[in-house]
Amino acid sequence: MTRVLIVDDEPGIRETLAITLRASGYDIDTASDGEDALARAGGTEPDIVVLDLGLPDLDGIQVIAQLRAISQAPILVLSGRTDSADKVDALDAGADDYVTKPFGMDELLARLRAMSRRTGPDEIDPFCFGAAEIDVVAKRVTVARDGMRHEEHLTPTEWRLLEAFLESPGRLLSQADLLSAVWGPGYETAQGNLRLYMAQLRRKLEVDPARPRHFVTEPGLGYRLQV
Repeated sequence: MTRVLIVDDEPGIRETLAITLRASGYDIDTASDGEDALARAGGTEPDIVVLDLGLPDLDGIQVIAQLRAISQAPILVLSGRTDSADKVDALDAGADDYVTKPFGMDELLARLRAMSRRTGPDEIDPFCFGAAEIDVVAKRVTVARDGMRHEEHLTPTEWRLLEAFLESPGRLLSQADLLSAVWGPGYETAQGNLRLYMAQLRRKLEVDPARPRHFVTEPGLGYRLQV
């Protein structure tokens, strides 16, 4: 399993990243400042480091340089600094990629997958709940039925809906959140589309689609993936 060290002094960002990346099959470690990051990198040997430049004790550029002295793990910088000089300094210090805040989770996950491919075979474990096993890298879903595993084909829209849930397992997602994430602007009132595709996901991934245990409806509020 690919181990990612998340370094950010904002607890909300650390928690959001940790939840999302765990749902995508990564093993996660976190640090809130530069000294802690360096200690954890030396002890746990992460495969990838996700680093904020604005740390309370050390400047992020210093942290990159010191990380490079002890680790060859790819470093993905997440920063609110948009000046090109900051990007150049980070890359010159040893960072491999640079993403400015705010950022989209889809973009972040794509960049992490690219880093994983560059550093060796992808070892992201499948995401499992109930009888379903989801390989988020290979875009492959299998479900255990009658003592055997069967592959289920998902349409592109079904995949986008499933990925929205995998990014926030256990979290209540409103209908508006899901419609925006899956269908985009202009579909805020297309609840019929959402009900149709929720029914299709349940039919394909739930053991008993009529009594879903994982794709749970919260009446009047939305849906959540209960794992």
